[in-house]
Amino acid sequence: MNIFEKTYCRIFQFCFKVAIPLLPYYNPEILDKVEDIAQILKAKKLSSVLLVTDKSIRNLGLVQNLEDNLAQNEINISIFDEVVPNPTIENVEKAKELYLKNNCQALIAFGGGSVMDCAKAVGARIAKPKQTIPNMAGILRIFKKIPLLFAIPTTAGTGSETTVATVITDSNTKQKYMISDFPLIPKYAVLDASITKSLPPAITATTGMDVLVHAIESFIGNSTTKKTRAQALEATKLVYENLFEAYENGQNLQARKNMLKAAYLAGCAFTVSYVGYCHAVSHTLSGFYNTPHGLANAIIIPYVLEKYGKKIHKKLKQLAISANLCDEKTPEKEAAEQFIQSIKDLNSKMNIGYKIPEIKKDDIEKMAKMAAKEANPIYPVPILMDKNELKEFYYDLI
Repeated sequence: MNIFEKTYCRIFQFCFKVAIPLLPYYNPEILDKVEDIAQILKAKKLSSVLLVTDKSIRNLGLVQNLEDNLAQNEINISIFDEVVPNPTIENVEKAKELYLKNNCQALIAFGGGSVMDCAKAVGARIAKPKQTIPNMAGILRIFKKIPLLFAIPTTAGTGSETTVATVITDSNTKQKYMISDFPLIPKYAVLDASITKSLPPAITATTGMDVLVHAIESFIGNSTTKKTRAQALEATKLVYENLFEAYENGQNLQARKNMLKAAYLAGCAFTVSYVGYCHAVSHTLSGFYNTPHGLANAIIIPYVLEKYGKKIHKKLKQLAISANLCDEKTPEKEAAEQFIQSIKDLNSKMNIGYKIPEIKKDDIEKMAKMAAKEANPIYPVPILMDKNELKEFYYDLI
C-alpha cells in the first residue's frame, strides 16, 4: 500500500478511535431462557412479532417451545424460515414484506449469525423503507430506531447478538454489503445453552473458532480499549477451556454455556474494536462459494497472523498466557509461535482443514479488490495491506 493510502487509513482509524467514548455503544440485556420474551412483549404492550429463522432450525423443533409460549401469552407470531447461510437481499425483502403484511411490532432472530444478520437488515429496511441494502452499506447510515429486536443464538460463534453490524449478499453479483450502525444492536440476547446442545460437532467446531477469531482480531488491532482487551482475553480463555469439550461432548451444558459467554464477550469486543483482514477475506469466500464463515475464519487466521509477524508478537503472547499456553517468562516470539501453532492444532483436532480448494484463480483479483474495499480504511489492522498483498492469502489457501 502506498504512503498516501496508508496515511488516509491511519487518520481515519485514529479519528474513529478517539470518538469511541462518545459513541452510543451498549450491550444487549441478557435473558436466560426464551420464555422471558413473552413477558417483555406483554409489558411493552406488543402483541405481534416476526420470527426470523431457517428451515433446518425449525425442522429440528428448536423454535416450538417459543412458538407455544408466545401463543399461550396471546402474542401473534409470523414466521419467516427461508434464511440461507449467507443471507441475501431477497431474504431481507421477503421477510420485510411479511412483517408489514401482518402488522408485526417486533423481531425475534432465532438461529446463527446468518439469521441474526437477516433480522437486523429487516429492521433497517423497516426503519428506512426508501433506502435499499446497497444504499445503507457502510457505517452510520441508519440513524433511525429499528423495531424491538430479540436475538436467540443457536450457535456459540458469531456474536451477532451483540454487534452493530449485518452482512447481506447480493446473490447476482456476489457482492457482500456490510451495514454498521448502533440501532442494529439487539436490545435483548437470549443465552440458553440447552438450545445449542443439538449442534453437530462440525458446526460446534467452526462456530467456536469464529469466536476465537473475533477475540484475536479485536485484541491485536489498533482501536482497543481497556474493556475490549479484557473481554477478548476472557473470551480466549473460555474458548481454550471449553471448545474442544463442547465438540467432543455436545451434551455438556456447562461447556456450551461457557462458549455462549465467550461468543457474547468476543462479540462485545469486536463491536467496538473491529476485526481485520481475516474477516475481509472470509466474507468474499462466503459470497463467492458459500464457504461457511466460521470455517473460513478458522482456516485463514493462522496465515494472517503469520503475515503480521513480529508486529503482533507482544499481543499474541498475552493471548497465549490467557489460553494457558505459556507464562510471563516465555519470550514474545516463542509465545506468539506457540499461540499460532495451537490454533492449527485445535483445527486439526476438530477436523478443520487448512485449505479451501473451491477457490478459483480467476476469481482472486475480484475477491481481493472486494476484501480491500471492505477492510480499508475502517479495520484498524496491525499492518495495512492493499488488494495485491491480500491476493497472497487466496493463493495460500488453494
